[in-house]
Amino acid sequence: MATPSAGFTGPADLHLHSHQSDGTESPAEVMRQVHAHGIRTAALTDHDRSTGWAEAGDAAVALGMTFIPGMELSAKHEWRSVHVLGYLFDPENEALRAETDRIRGDRIGRAERIVRNIGRDYDLDWEDVVAQTNLDATVGRPHIADALIARGIVRDRTEAFDGILHPREGYYEPHYAPDPLTAVRLITQAGGVAVIAHPVTSGRDRMMPVPFIERLIAAGLGGFEIDHRENTEAGKRKLREIAAEHDLIITGSSDYHGSGKPNRPGENTTSDEMVARLLARGTGISPRYP
Repeated sequence: MATPSAGFTGPADLHLHSHQSDGTESPAEVMRQVHAHGIRTAALTDHDRSTGWAEAGDAAVALGMTFIPGMELSAKHEWRSVHVLGYLFDPENEALRAETDRIRGDRIGRAERIVRNIGRDYDLDWEDVVAQTNLDATVGRPHIADALIARGIVRDRTEAFDGILHPREGYYEPHYAPDPLTAVRLITQAGGVAVIAHPVTSGRDRMMPVPFIERLIAAGLGGFEIDHRENTEAGKRKLREIAAEHDLIITGSSDYHGSGKPNRPGENTTSDEMVARLLARGTGISPRYP
């Protein structure tokens, strides 16, 4: 059971990815990188899996940091891709594990379908993607992008996602993801704290409707990741209003992916007050203190 402690110190970066999903560094290297950027409390939040927790936690504690176990759970509302950050949940919870197993399994099939589509027009096959994927990692479009880079078809992930991997190019395939209500309930029922990741990215219609957000809050949503480079200023103002009205947790994070994205550790951080609230609310697993 998680126990709040005065032992953690800031700054805190609560959204980080390793090569267990679509980052480019090991969980331990992620912790070393964020420590070098001044972070002292960190959460590893790989997509739909918790396999990097032990390695990241060991590295964080050795560096004198507090480690908060986390995950970024894939969800979908209508046509919108919604990511729900879960913190301090029980990784052995059967219902949550079954859902993440289903999501990861479908991601592999979806990635294979996308590669087959691309392979009709470009010199790319599934083995190229496997070569860019860490053992047991959740295979996704970033790994396809890396394969396209290795083949010399594109220069970087940005070019891949703006071009070949963009839905308008016709190679895109959908993948299974639960609705956000299910995601929030699963995380909460596993003792975790659910926080919507980067909920107001560019494009007004990208934000979930306020009545639906209120349903998420009623289902146990803990907060919003408001300070994130992809959120719009207008969207952030609206979410701060909702968070104040419902006394929700507000986080800020880098969404660091190593060399996979330009995001840098600590470019956005979470206040000590909000970290303390998160630690007090999560009951599924304990954070690790130095």
